[in-house]
Amino acid sequence: MTTRRHVLAALASALAPRADAATKATAYALIGDRYHNSDYIRTGLNRTIQDGVGVSIDFNDNYKALSDETLKGYKLLIILRDGMIWPDGYPDETTNAAWVVTGKPPLVSEPPVPKTPAKPAFWMQPGQGKAVRAFVEKGGSALFLHNVTHVGLTDPDFRATLGAAYAGHPPIRTFKVKITNPNHPITKGVKDFIVTDEQHYMIYDKDRANIFAESVNEQGLDYDKQGATAPAGWAFDLGKGRVCYLSPGHLLNVIWNPEYVKLQQNAVRWLLRMKA
Repeated sequence: MTTRRHVLAALASALAPRADAATKATAYALIGDRYHNSDYIRTGLNRTIQDGVGVSIDFNDNYKALSDETLKGYKLLIILRDGMIWPDGYPDETTNAAWVVTGKPPLVSEPPVPKTPAKPAFWMQPGQGKAVRAFVEKGGSALFLHNVTHVGLTDPDFRATLGAAYAGHPPIRTFKVKITNPNHPITKGVKDFIVTDEQHYMIYDKDRANIFAESVNEQGLDYDKQGATAPAGWAFDLGKGRVCYLSPGHLLNVIWNPEYVKLQQNAVRWLLRMKA
Protein backbone atom coordinates (compact mmCIF):
# COMPACT_ATOMS: atom_id res chain seq x y z
CA MET A 1 0.00 0.00 0.00
CA THR A 2 1.40 3.37 -1.06
CA THR A 3 1.47 5.90 1.75
CA ARG A 4 2.00 9.61 1.76
CA ARG A 5 5.41 8.94 3.32
CA HIS A 6 6.38 6.65 0.43
CA VAL A 7 5.27 9.20 -2.16
CA LEU A 8 7.26 11.97 -0.51
CA ALA A 9 10.33 9.76 -0.26
CA ALA A 10 10.11 8.83 -3.95
CA LEU A 11 9.67 12.48 -4.92
CA ALA A 12 12.64 13.53 -2.83
CA SER A 13 14.76 10.83 -4.43
CA ALA A 14 13.76 11.94 -7.94
CA LEU A 15 14.54 15.57 -7.22
CA ALA A 16 17.82 14.97 -5.40
CA PRO A 17 20.93 15.67 -7.46
CA ARG A 18 22.60 12.55 -8.79
CA ALA A 19 26.02 11.71 -7.39
CA ASP A 20 27.59 12.08 -10.83
CA ALA A 21 25.82 15.31 -11.80
CA ALA A 22 28.66 17.46 -10.51
CA THR A 23 31.36 15.34 -12.17
CA LYS A 24 33.19 17.32 -14.81
CA ALA A 25 33.99 16.07 -18.27
CA THR A 26 37.58 15.29 -19.18
CA ALA A 27 37.93 18.35 -21.41
CA TYR A 28 36.78 21.95 -21.25
CA ALA A 29 36.32 23.61 -24.65
CA LEU A 30 36.11 27.36 -25.18
CA ILE A 31 34.67 27.86 -28.65
CA GLY A 32 33.03 30.33 -31.02
CA ASP A 33 33.53 33.93 -32.13
CA ARG A 34 32.15 36.34 -34.72
CA TYR A 35 33.62 34.39 -37.62
CA HIS A 36 33.34 30.87 -36.20
CA ASN A 37 29.90 29.70 -35.13
CA SER A 38 29.92 27.62 -31.97
CA ASP A 39 27.54 25.04 -33.42
CA TYR A 40 29.81 23.74 -36.20
CA ILE A 41 32.71 23.50 -33.74
CA ARG A 42 30.63 21.59 -31.20
CA THR A 43 29.25 19.34 -33.93
CA GLY A 44 32.70 18.71 -35.34
CA LEU A 45 34.53 17.98 -32.10
CA ASN A 46 31.71 15.87 -30.70
CA ARG A 47 32.34 13.43 -33.54
CA THR A 48 36.13 13.57 -33.73
CA ILE A 49 37.02 13.73 -30.03
CA GLN A 50 34.05 12.98 -27.78
CA ASP A 51 32.69 10.07 -29.83
CA GLY A 52 35.90 9.17 -31.66
CA VAL A 53 38.23 9.02 -28.68
CA GLY A 54 35.73 8.69 -25.85
CA VAL A 55 36.85 11.92 -24.21
CA SER A 56 33.93 13.87 -22.76
CA ILE A 57 33.81 17.62 -23.40
CA ASP A 58 32.10 20.51 -21.62
CA PHE A 59 31.58 23.22 -24.27
CA ASN A 60 31.33 26.92 -23.44
CA ASP A 61 31.30 30.00 -25.63
CA ASN A 62 31.44 32.44 -22.71
CA TYR A 63 35.00 33.77 -22.75
CA LYS A 64 34.50 35.37 -19.33
CA ALA A 65 34.18 31.92 -17.76
CA LEU A 66 37.80 30.97 -18.44
CA SER A 67 39.59 31.03 -15.09
CA ASP A 68 41.64 29.03 -12.59
CA GLU A 69 38.45 27.98 -10.84
CA THR A 70 36.73 26.88 -14.03
CA LEU A 71 39.68 24.73 -15.12
CA LYS A 72 39.93 22.86 -11.83
CA GLY A 73 39.15 19.18 -12.30
CA TYR A 74 39.65 19.13 -16.07
CA LYS A 75 42.53 17.30 -17.74
CA LEU A 76 42.38 18.97 -21.17
CA LEU A 77 41.68 22.51 -22.35
CA ILE A 78 40.52 22.96 -25.94
CA ILE A 79 40.24 26.42 -27.53
CA LEU A 80 38.96 27.28 -31.00
CA ARG A 81 38.22 31.00 -31.11
CA ASP A 82 40.06 34.23 -31.85
CA GLY A 83 41.00 36.98 -29.43
CA MET A 84 38.30 39.48 -30.36
CA ILE A 85 34.95 40.56 -29.04
CA TRP A 86 32.70 43.21 -30.58
CA PRO A 87 30.97 45.01 -27.69
CA ASP A 88 29.56 47.77 -29.92
CA GLY A 89 28.35 45.46 -32.68
CA TYR A 90 29.76 44.69 -36.12
CA PRO A 91 30.60 47.17 -38.91
CA ASP A 92 28.27 45.16 -41.19
CA GLU A 93 26.36 41.88 -41.26
CA THR A 94 28.49 40.07 -43.83
CA THR A 95 29.53 37.48 -41.24
CA ASN A 96 25.92 36.68 -40.41
CA ALA A 97 24.86 33.38 -41.96
CA ALA A 98 21.68 35.02 -43.26
CA TRP A 99 23.48 37.92 -44.91
CA VAL A 100 26.49 36.67 -46.82
CA VAL A 101 25.36 37.15 -50.42
CA THR A 102 25.88 40.52 -52.06
CA GLY A 103 23.00 42.17 -53.89
CA LYS A 104 20.37 41.56 -51.23
CA PRO A 105 17.97 44.38 -50.33
CA PRO A 106 19.34 46.93 -47.87
CA LEU A 107 18.81 46.32 -44.18
CA VAL A 108 15.86 48.37 -42.95
CA SER A 109 15.17 49.32 -39.33
CA GLU A 110 12.50 51.79 -38.24
CA PRO A 111 13.42 53.50 -36.03
CA PRO A 112 17.05 53.33 -37.17
CA VAL A 113 19.64 51.47 -35.12
CA PRO A 114 22.01 54.03 -33.58
CA LYS A 115 25.48 54.02 -35.09
CA THR A 116 28.33 52.76 -32.91
CA PRO A 117 32.12 52.63 -33.34
CA ALA A 118 31.81 48.86 -34.08
CA LYS A 119 35.44 48.17 -33.25
CA PRO A 120 36.86 44.96 -31.82
CA ALA A 121 38.42 44.62 -28.40
CA PHE A 122 40.56 41.90 -26.87
CA TRP A 123 38.75 39.66 -24.39
CA MET A 124 41.55 37.85 -22.59
CA GLN A 125 42.47 39.38 -19.24
CA PRO A 126 45.91 38.89 -17.62
CA GLY A 127 44.48 36.55 -15.01
CA GLN A 128 43.04 34.31 -17.74
CA GLY A 129 46.37 34.00 -19.53
CA LYS A 130 48.04 33.12 -16.24
CA ALA A 131 45.31 30.56 -15.55
CA VAL A 132 45.91 28.79 -18.88
CA ARG A 133 49.67 28.75 -18.36
CA ALA A 134 49.37 27.47 -14.79
CA PHE A 135 46.86 24.79 -15.85
CA VAL A 136 49.35 23.32 -18.30
CA GLU A 137 52.50 23.79 -16.23
CA LYS A 138 50.87 21.99 -13.30
CA GLY A 139 50.03 18.94 -15.42
CA GLY A 140 47.02 19.78 -17.60
CA SER A 141 47.13 19.68 -21.39
CA ALA A 142 45.95 22.07 -24.08
CA LEU A 143 44.72 21.47 -27.62
CA PHE A 144 44.74 24.79 -29.47
CA LEU A 145 42.97 24.88 -32.82
CA HIS A 146 42.83 27.06 -35.92
CA ASN A 147 42.50 30.78 -35.16
CA VAL A 148 43.52 30.63 -31.50
CA THR A 149 46.91 32.03 -32.56
CA HIS A 150 45.12 35.39 -32.61
CA VAL A 151 44.81 35.18 -28.81
CA GLY A 152 48.60 34.98 -28.77
CA LEU A 153 48.64 38.65 -29.79
CA THR A 154 46.80 39.69 -26.66
CA ASP A 155 48.48 38.11 -23.63
CA PRO A 156 52.12 37.16 -22.91
CA ASP A 157 51.33 34.17 -20.67
CA PHE A 158 48.96 32.71 -23.23
CA ARG A 159 51.52 33.25 -26.00
CA ALA A 160 54.18 31.51 -23.90
CA THR A 161 51.81 28.56 -23.54
CA LEU A 162 50.75 28.37 -27.18
CA GLY A 163 54.16 29.24 -28.58
CA ALA A 164 53.00 31.57 -31.34
CA ALA A 165 51.06 34.67 -32.35
CA TYR A 166 48.78 35.31 -35.34
CA ALA A 167 50.24 36.80 -38.53
CA GLY A 168 47.12 36.74 -40.71
CA HIS A 169 45.52 34.57 -43.38
CA PRO A 170 44.42 34.92 -47.02
CA PRO A 171 40.84 34.30 -48.15
CA ILE A 172 39.79 30.64 -48.08
CA ARG A 173 41.84 28.65 -50.57
CA THR A 174 42.96 25.09 -51.20
CA PHE A 175 46.21 23.88 -49.64
CA LYS A 176 47.97 20.70 -48.58
CA VAL A 177 48.70 19.77 -44.99
CA LYS A 178 52.09 18.09 -45.28
CA ILE A 179 53.34 15.82 -42.51
CA THR A 180 56.97 16.85 -41.89
CA ASN A 181 57.65 14.52 -38.96
CA PRO A 182 56.00 11.13 -39.56
CA ASN A 183 57.71 9.72 -36.44
CA HIS A 184 55.78 11.83 -33.93
CA PRO A 185 53.00 9.98 -32.05
CA ILE A 186 50.51 12.61 -33.23
CA THR A 187 51.26 11.92 -36.91
CA LYS A 188 51.25 8.13 -36.63
CA GLY A 189 49.30 6.70 -39.57
CA VAL A 190 48.45 10.17 -40.95
CA LYS A 191 49.04 10.90 -44.63
CA ASP A 192 49.31 14.29 -46.32
CA PHE A 193 45.85 15.70 -47.03
CA ILE A 194 44.25 18.55 -48.92
CA VAL A 195 41.60 20.95 -47.63
CA THR A 196 39.93 24.16 -48.69
CA ASP A 197 40.24 26.34 -45.62
CA GLU A 198 41.79 29.45 -44.13
CA GLN A 199 45.54 28.93 -44.35
CA HIS A 200 46.73 30.53 -41.14
CA TYR A 201 50.14 32.15 -40.78
CA MET A 202 51.79 32.87 -37.47
CA ILE A 203 54.97 33.98 -35.74
CA TYR A 204 56.26 30.77 -34.18
CA ASP A 205 58.31 31.23 -31.00
CA LYS A 206 59.41 27.74 -29.99
CA ASP A 207 61.94 25.19 -31.21
CA ARG A 208 61.13 24.35 -34.82
CA ALA A 209 61.87 20.72 -34.04
CA ASN A 210 58.42 20.68 -32.37
CA ILE A 211 56.68 21.28 -35.73
CA PHE A 212 55.29 18.07 -37.26
CA ALA A 213 53.12 19.47 -40.09
CA GLU A 214 53.05 22.41 -42.49
CA SER A 215 50.36 23.97 -44.67
CA VAL A 216 51.55 24.35 -48.26
CA ASN A 217 49.83 26.19 -51.10
CA GLU A 218 50.93 24.06 -54.02
CA GLN A 219 50.21 26.83 -56.53
CA GLY A 220 52.89 28.87 -54.76
CA LEU A 221 50.44 31.56 -53.69
CA ASP A 222 52.01 33.94 -51.20
CA TYR A 223 50.43 35.73 -48.26
CA ASP A 224 51.77 39.12 -47.18
CA LYS A 225 55.31 38.19 -48.30
CA GLN A 226 55.33 35.23 -45.92
CA GLY A 227 55.58 32.62 -48.64
CA ALA A 228 53.33 29.70 -49.52
CA THR A 229 54.11 27.60 -46.44
CA ALA A 230 53.30 27.98 -42.75
CA PRO A 231 53.47 25.75 -39.66
CA ALA A 232 50.27 23.68 -39.36
CA GLY A 233 50.94 21.56 -36.29
CA TRP A 234 53.31 21.43 -33.35
CA ALA A 235 53.52 19.89 -29.91
CA PHE A 236 55.74 20.18 -26.85
CA ASP A 237 55.92 19.57 -23.12
CA LEU A 238 55.44 22.60 -20.87
CA GLY A 239 56.17 22.08 -17.20
CA LYS A 240 54.28 18.93 -16.21
CA GLY A 241 51.76 19.31 -19.05
CA ARG A 242 51.57 19.18 -22.81
CA VAL A 243 50.53 21.51 -25.64
CA CYS A 244 49.46 20.80 -29.22
CA TYR A 245 48.36 23.22 -31.95
CA LEU A 246 46.60 22.27 -35.22
CA SER A 247 45.81 25.00 -37.75
CA PRO A 248 42.94 23.68 -39.96
CA GLY A 249 39.37 24.18 -38.76
CA HIS A 250 37.40 27.00 -40.40
CA LEU A 251 34.80 24.65 -41.89
CA LEU A 252 33.05 21.52 -40.66
CA ASN A 253 34.14 19.44 -43.65
CA VAL A 254 37.72 20.37 -42.80
CA ILE A 255 37.34 19.16 -39.21
CA TRP A 256 35.93 15.91 -40.60
CA ASN A 257 38.57 15.31 -43.28
CA PRO A 258 39.51 11.64 -42.56
CA GLU A 259 43.24 12.31 -42.25
CA TYR A 260 42.64 15.36 -40.08
CA VAL A 261 40.36 13.29 -37.86
CA LYS A 262 43.32 10.95 -37.26
CA LEU A 263 45.52 13.92 -36.42
CA GLN A 264 43.02 15.32 -33.90
CA GLN A 265 42.49 11.96 -32.25
CA ASN A 266 46.21 11.19 -32.06
CA ALA A 267 46.76 14.64 -30.55
CA VAL A 268 44.19 14.05 -27.83
CA ARG A 269 45.66 10.66 -26.97
CA TRP A 270 49.16 12.14 -26.81
CA LEU A 271 48.03 15.08 -24.70
CA LEU A 272 46.21 12.83 -22.22
CA ARG A 273 48.90 10.13 -22.33
CA MET A 274 46.37 7.57 -23.49
CA LYS A 275 47.38 4.28 -25.06
CA ALA A 276 46.76 4.15 -28.80
